[in-house]
Amino acid sequence: MIIVQLLIVLLALYVGSRYGSIALGVISGIGLAVLVFAFGLKPGTPPTDVIYIIIAAVTCAGVLQAGGGMDFMIQITEKFLRAHPERITFYAPFCTFFLTVLVGTGHVVYTLMPIIADISLKKGIRPERPCAVASVASQVGITCSPIAAAVVSFVTITNTKMPELGLTIPQVLMITIPACLCGIFAAALFSSKRGLDLDKDPKYQARLADPELKEYMFGSTATTLDKKLPATAKASVLLFLTALAVIVILATFPALLPHYDGKPLKMNLVIQIVMLTVAGLMILTCKAEPKKVVSGSVWQAGMVAVVAIYGIAWLSDTYFAAYKGEMMTAMKDIVNAYPWAIAFVLFAVSVLINTQGGVVLAIMPLAYDLGIPWYVLLGVLPSVYGYFFIPNYPSDIATVNFDRSGTTVIGKYLLNHSFMIPGLISVTVSTIIGYLLANFIY
Repeated sequence: MIIVQLLIVLLALYVGSRYGSIALGVISGIGLAVLVFAFGLKPGTPPTDVIYIIIAAVTCAGVLQAGGGMDFMIQITEKFLRAHPERITFYAPFCTFFLTVLVGTGHVVYTLMPIIADISLKKGIRPERPCAVASVASQVGITCSPIAAAVVSFVTITNTKMPELGLTIPQVLMITIPACLCGIFAAALFSSKRGLDLDKDPKYQARLADPELKEYMFGSTATTLDKKLPATAKASVLLFLTALAVIVILATFPALLPHYDGKPLKMNLVIQIVMLTVAGLMILTCKAEPKKVVSGSVWQAGMVAVVAIYGIAWLSDTYFAAYKGEMMTAMKDIVNAYPWAIAFVLFAVSVLINTQGGVVLAIMPLAYDLGIPWYVLLGVLPSVYGYFFIPNYPSDIATVNFDRSGTTVIGKYLLNHSFMIPGLISVTVSTIIGYLLANFIY
């Protein structure tokens, strides 16, 4: 029964990932119904606290986009990249990384990616080099954002399992940010020399010899610099950054929080209050139209993530809770000898379900029940990004389409694609350095 029910869970996740969008969450609901009504398993607990935080953070980021703040940040980034085109392979991934860190979602890169491809092509640099690693870096940044679901979920689960620890978001970021920056640099270093130079690439030269393709590649310029922004765009960015700063400060100094029955206000509530407050202020003072919020790409992508995490986490909690004892018995010796091996499990699950927050919610409770130290789990947190492995994630597909030179590709054999090696390098280096840092500091 354990194996049969596990296959049902995996099948629901696989089918959901193939359909994409909200299907991952709702088809997980089918798997949940089978486990509960057909096999009689007790339903697990939906991750409501984390879902509320994601809704608040996504709403705030959506209002930022509607108020022109997102475009303002993209314009600043584009000006920086166009000022240093010869270093695009190194600077582009760090730009996409920090945009994700600020906003909490990697979907913000869709506007920037065609600009990266345009700058590299016009400079004579193989666009695959900066584009592939920049797409990877945009997802790596999720475990480094104070408002991303993966980080908030990890802190929430850790403090539930170990309330005496009092883990804070800044403590997590102290490990993930330097670790992931090292991983991105290593991936960019590899990418700087990958593939043939454009003047030596026969496939590119054949495209260049075709007048229509040449016009397609060089006939226009991808840019946001000609876009007129509202006068309040800058103010919306300042409000959003203020929200992030307030959250980090209150997480670092809980004495500043209101106390009830001798205990400070929980950080999950603090994040929700701050995010909703700032979203409201942006609507009142920055003329961000509510209708534009719900039609924007950031809000819509965030709501899709909410549904996915809702279904995945509920399904996985139902299954793992039912067989926790058996799993602990089977895995105890391996976990005691090699606690870092949980990174391979996190990576494998991510390949399957395409959401880092969902991986944390699905696997971390079981990892704690197995007795893996919290600092080990923190160190290997970057390994929750594995969905570059099969190139079906929207940002990777979009990057292939944005590269008009045709150098960023999904290979004939599916796995030999442009994102594979930068992804493996980045995640491997980030996880190893994160593990070493966490063991050293904590």
